[in-house]
Amino acid sequence: MKMTIPGSELEIHETETPIEDDSVVSVAGRSPTQLAIARFRADKLSMISFVLTVFIIVCAIAAPILVALGVLAPNEQHQDLLSADGVVPEGAFGGISWSHPFGVDPGLGRDLLARLMLAITSSLTIALTGTVLTVIIGAVLGIVAGFSGGFVDAVVGRIIDLTLSFPQTLMLLALSGPVVVMMRKDIAEFPGLGFFHNADLANGAFVIVILAAFGWPPVARVVRGQVLSIREREFIEAARLLGASRSRLYFKEVLPNVWAPVLVYVTLLVPAYISAEAAFNFLGVGIKPPTPTLGNILSDSVSYTSADPTYFFLPGALLALIVVVFNLVGDGARDALDPKSHR
Repeated sequence: MKMTIPGSELEIHETETPIEDDSVVSVAGRSPTQLAIARFRADKLSMISFVLTVFIIVCAIAAPILVALGVLAPNEQHQDLLSADGVVPEGAFGGISWSHPFGVDPGLGRDLLARLMLAITSSLTIALTGTVLTVIIGAVLGIVAGFSGGFVDAVVGRIIDLTLSFPQTLMLLALSGPVVVMMRKDIAEFPGLGFFHNADLANGAFVIVILAAFGWPPVARVVRGQVLSIREREFIEAARLLGASRSRLYFKEVLPNVWAPVLVYVTLLVPAYISAEAAFNFLGVGIKPPTPTLGNILSDSVSYTSADPTYFFLPGALLALIVVVFNLVGDGARDALDPKSHR
């Protein structure tokens, strides 16, 4: 049917479109998690960082396996690859070759690629374990304080203030000697840990304990703030009326609703703890050579900055890369979980 509006040149064409009864248009909704994943995948920088992060984690998992199979030999010395003075590697760029793609370290001639791969394993193990303990302590205390309120909230708040008032570096240096000695004795007597090197395990455990002991207050504060806005909602009241126990309210009702900020904090804690482990090695605390970590390799390379710049540059670049990609993944996760935020 054709219709003309008087006084205008507009014509409206109306057509009859048959509607088929058997045609059904289905609209599929997406959950908040699916929307967050879609937003994260749309961020190219975050996706590139995520792929690099997965690659780094795979290298950390594969390194001990390759060492056990004899593919990597991080402690095998190649004195023939050193110069006449027995210190600096022969050839350009720290002795880089097909057999040693990253060259060898000065003094002992050990393959730097093998040592860096195993160093990623050691540093990531410390960082991830410290992060898990930090989040567990902070999340539990934050939920208890925010949900209970009153006296419990005040006590947890004072504990947080007291923990933040301690100088972390000073406590690290003061406790490193006696605590590590006690840990080594306990590890030696504990059944099933005989295959560990006692000194390495004790030093690594001490760093993890220090990181977790002084790192949980910010997590507790973030979780407490989220819980304060959740505890008065209808589903919490419904769970109370149904007779839900305290533990169910904490871990079944409240915890699933605060995972988003905790997840973002985890992605930011890991690179911070990797950097902290490297810094602790400069202070003489942490896993000692010959077991490699990013911290003790970088600390050792400072002595050869002029004689072998490659030995200093490669560990530093690798440490910077790991910290940057983990931080970018954390930023991407924050933006994906909170669409109102902008990087």
